Formats: sequence, C-alpha cells, structure tokens
Amino acid sequence: MTFGSPYLLLSLLAIPLAVFIWWLSERRRMKYAVSYTNLDVLATVVGKRRWRWLVPAVLFLAAIAALCVGLARPKVSTMVPSDNATVVLVLDVSGSMEANDVKPTRLAAAQKAINLFLDKVPSRLKVGLILFAGEADVATPPTTDHQLVREAVADAGAFNGFGGTAIGDALAAAVQLGLKSAGIQGSSSLASVRTVAPANSPASSLVSILFLSDGHQTRGILQPLEGAARAKKAGIPVFTVALGTKNGKITNFPTTPYNQTGGGGGGGFALPGQFGAGRLFGLQPDPTTLRAIAKLTGGEFFRANSAGSVQAAYSKLGSSIGRKPGHTEITSGFLAGGAVLLLFAGILGALWAPRLP
Repeated sequence: MTFGSPYLLLSLLAIPLAVFIWWLSERRRMKYAVSYTNLDVLATVVGKRRWRWLVPAVLFLAAIAALCVGLARPKVSTMVPSDNATVVLVLDVSGSMEANDVKPTRLAAAQKAINLFLDKVPSRLKVGLILFAGEADVATPPTTDHQLVREAVADAGAFNGFGGTAIGDALAAAVQLGLKSAGIQGSSSLASVRTVAPANSPASSLVSILFLSDGHQTRGILQPLEGAARAKKAGIPVFTVALGTKNGKITNFPTTPYNQTGGGGGGGFALPGQFGAGRLFGLQPDPTTLRAIAKLTGGEFFRANSAGSVQAAYSKLGSSIGRKPGHTEITSGFLAGGAVLLLFAGILGALWAPRLP
C-alpha cells in the first residue's frame, strides 16, 4: 500500500496522545477517595461492567485511526484501464466454423464468447474486428463503440472471404490495424512484412490481438509464423484460441465442388469424386501452430473444445486485456469504515454507560 499524502499519517500520533491523556486522568482520579455508602456493591458493579466502558473507547480510537489513514489517500496496486489501449479481435469465419462439435456451432459459440469479452473489457477500450477465411477484411476499425463491434460480430456469418484459411495474412492485417490505432506508422502492404514497424515498438503497451481459428493455414501470402513475426517485431502480443475438436461435422453444407487452390483445410470442401460427395475436408484445429504464435509474440494460448471453454478463455482475457499495472485510491473505504466505527462507538457508549443500581 502506498499513500498520496504520506505526511498526513503523522495525524495517527493523536491516538497514543489521547491514550496517554486518558491514563493521566485515570491516575489522577484514583487519588481521590470514593464516597459511597456501600463500597462492596460499587466494586461489584465496576468489576462486571468495566469491559463495557472500554469497547466504545476502542471503537472510537479505531475510527480515528481509519480516518487518519484515509486522509493520507491510501492506494493499492492493481490493474487499471489503459486510456489508449486497443484490442484487435480476429475471427475465423471459414466454412468449417459451421461444424457442430462445439454447440450449437463453432461460429455461434465464438460469437457468444466475443460478446462476453466485450461485457468485461473497460468501456473506453478501443476494440476492432477482423474477419477472415481465404482473405482478411476489417469488419470494424478500433472504436470505443462496443455496440458497433457486437453488430459486426452478429453479421459475421454473412462474410464472404473465399475458401480456405489465411492465418498469416489475418495476423498481418491485425498488426497493421493495431499500429494504425496506436498512431504508429506501418506499411499497408502484406508483401512488406519486414518493414511493418520499427523494432522495440511501443505498441506492446497499447495493442493486443485476440485470434480465434479452427483450421490449418491453406491460403494466403504469409505463413502463420511470418504473421507472428510481424506482431513480435511490432511488440504486439497475440492471444490465440484453437476452437474445435477432431470430430467436427457439418450438416446442410454445399456439395457443389469449387477450386481448392492452396488446399482444402479450414473451410474448403472436398471434391466429390475424391473424398465422396458431402464430406468436409480439414475440420480439425491446428493447436500446434496457434500455440507457437502465442509463444513467439508473448501472448497466451487457449484450447477450446466446448462452448464453455471458449467462453472461459474470452472471460479471462476480457478481465485482463486493456488494463495496465497501476494504483487505485481506496480513501473512500477508510472514511466509510471510520464513520461506521464512530457510529457503533456512539451507540454502544449510550447503551453501556455506567449506571449505579
């Protein structure tokens, strides 16, 4: 605990001074003879009720102590909202996100978890949203209007980003968006990965990326770890969530084949003649790659194989992302405590005031 005005703690010296004055007055009073018709009765009364005299006095001194500490403006170390922080949410919306191994579907579970995340983050935190499949697109630029982000998340199912999963490109787009939000100049070209931001960029204290995917890299210019290298160079931690299980299935999906350029995982449908009509190719998540991305960038990896686990991951991140170490003043707590103690001291003093029989 620290204090905004530590010199005011000297007011606590009033407490031992008050105790000393009370002791002197008691000692002086004992010098005078007690005039009473029945000293045995008086001794009995004093013996039974002396502790009641002390309780209000102790409460009164405790109240004074609390008020004196409150005047010194006590502060405790805690995580406080960062005024300029930005979180870029990156959501995989490829075809495999319609798998129902995570109820009701992977995409629906992710949407609900993101809304939970928005409930927990500071209101002044800037939040952006990138949706990606075979390519990445900015659905919402970083904004403090979290309702706008919720609306974009709700419409995520309508996104058409071609087939496949472009993890590396999505990471690059998120880094670029975060740097722009933080006021740091970066390159807008995916090809210029090595010039995205200067080394040791201050973005690490301002920007975080929360990345959710359920598939393997199948499309895109950049490989996943190339995108992660871009984030590392910019000083941006990436928190990754691997959504889904190896038993994912999709119902009511198209059987008409399309060109699987770059592979069929993460949302590409297999050619009917190759894997059988109606079979989805590549539904398993890639936790190894997503864990490597988090480790390289200084983020954290979460494995989410159920709706509950993905919500738990987002809830934890919502309680920590967008905050920084700081101090919270707790003066009001001490003042309120002192007022309550004074109230109790007054009540007990009135109830237990010594009375002769």
